[in-house]
Amino acid sequence: MSKIKNRIEEINKNKRKALSIFLTSGFPTIENFVDNTNRIIDAGADIIELGMPFSDPLADGGVIQQSSQIALQNGITQKQTFQFAEELKKQNTNTPLILMGYANTLMQYGKEQFEQDAINAGVDGLIIPDVPLEEFDDFFSPLSDKLDKILLTTPTSSPNRIKTIDAKSSGFLYAVSVSGTTGVRSGFDDSVIKNLKSTYEIVEQNKMLIGFGISKPENIKQLSPFADGFIVGSAVIQSFLNNTIEDTTKLIKSLSDACRK
Repeated sequence: MSKIKNRIEEINKNKRKALSIFLTSGFPTIENFVDNTNRIIDAGADIIELGMPFSDPLADGGVIQQSSQIALQNGITQKQTFQFAEELKKQNTNTPLILMGYANTLMQYGKEQFEQDAINAGVDGLIIPDVPLEEFDDFFSPLSDKLDKILLTTPTSSPNRIKTIDAKSSGFLYAVSVSGTTGVRSGFDDSVIKNLKSTYEIVEQNKMLIGFGISKPENIKQLSPFADGFIVGSAVIQSFLNNTIEDTTKLIKSLSDACRK
């Protein structure tokens, strides 16, 4: 049984939506990364998505791209990201940890070695958005069966495709709220809400978390009827760029508070 799914179910039973926070590994500094992440968890993050910095992150908006560039300039390596994961899991055994990144990172590292090192580090799941659904089964090795592999739906996904994605995804299903790249948005119009409501009604085998454009408590309140949880990335990275860790933990607390039904 999936540890990620179990944790989301446990949170939902307590009349809360799950809050997953995306953090770029090695950003803003390598030295303070684990301490900062622990403070994010203490402030209310239920799940941590560790972004693996990549030189050409296609789906990421400008803010997350900037954080990747800073992390790479800091000298972050994939081995160090695994070390961060291992350290964080030892200190936060009940907090699911997911690695998010691009297929090229796995291929450069060696797919089976990557999967083995992820398992050894205590990673619970992977989000690799640029692996096409049609190549999904061939891309991962049997070793990866020990890891949840979270798939994404988009506003253009047909009902049949959503059902196929739901059947293949494990841990949860990641519903992309809007087309385009990640980033902070002021709000969501009726067409976005209609699409997410429809997707939520189709998804049967997984919990559904909404990501892309979730940046403030009001977004969570607006979309709460159509999700089991929310993923926040750009707003947190932007806070690290502009503010102190204290300001960032205040943001996390406000998002966590909004997740209470």
